[in-house]
Amino acid sequence: MTAQSRQIEPKSFAARIAELCASQWRSLLVAVVAAAFMSTIGAFDSRRMPPVERMVFWQALMLAGTLLGTAIMSAARRLRVLDDRPWARAVTLTLLLWAPATVMTWLAIGLVSGGNLALANLYGNAGSVLMVSAAMTALNFLADRTPPETHARAENAAPAAFLERLPARLHGSELYAVEAQDHYLRLHTSKGADLILMRLSDAIDELEGIEGAQTHRSWWVARGGVDDARRADGRATIRLKDGAEVPVSRTYVRALRQAGWF
Repeated sequence: MTAQSRQIEPKSFAARIAELCASQWRSLLVAVVAAAFMSTIGAFDSRRMPPVERMVFWQALMLAGTLLGTAIMSAARRLRVLDDRPWARAVTLTLLLWAPATVMTWLAIGLVSGGNLALANLYGNAGSVLMVSAAMTALNFLADRTPPETHARAENAAPAAFLERLPARLHGSELYAVEAQDHYLRLHTSKGADLILMRLSDAIDELEGIEGAQTHRSWWVARGGVDDARRADGRATIRLKDGAEVPVSRTYVRALRQAGWF
């Protein structure tokens, strides 16, 4: 956190869990539905378990896997690798998730089956876990995918609902951009920067009323906050009025060009 950002107050474990669930509700919903499916078909020979016990087992395992996947994705986002190749990113994340998910599944099934932790079961489940990991990654990718979106400023439009979320010290400032950082959003404004806990996709819904556009999977930029927009050497970038450089993914270039940004 920079000097421009306020210090985030320590929060209780329960509060952090609640915030994580709120920010990852789509992924958690996918996990719950997938767990119900796995329980119904008795995947991994779990049909031997009583129905209620089997449902609880799969819900716990799929939710744990989702939290593991969330941690891996958060670490991968910091590298900003393959931002312009979403399906390649999905494959990479699947492979990163595969090994720990295989071990976690092996341990879980072994413990509920009386401590049977034979290595043969670990190897035998690897292929099935890979398919499940690929399916979960694809479902989360599709559920979380945000299309290129621009907002035009309509005459007599009400102020954007998102502006109510600005911290007190930023009230009355001009919003330049919103940048996703893990589960937080960094707000770039004329009065400096600050952090709030929110998903970028949810923020974009509340930014309607401010002329702007998503330029990258991690950025939304207000048109009024742009100091310069340029394309060179096959890359597009935007410079904000506060000097920050904003990447523009190929996914969004066409929409921005049609909107007259370049």
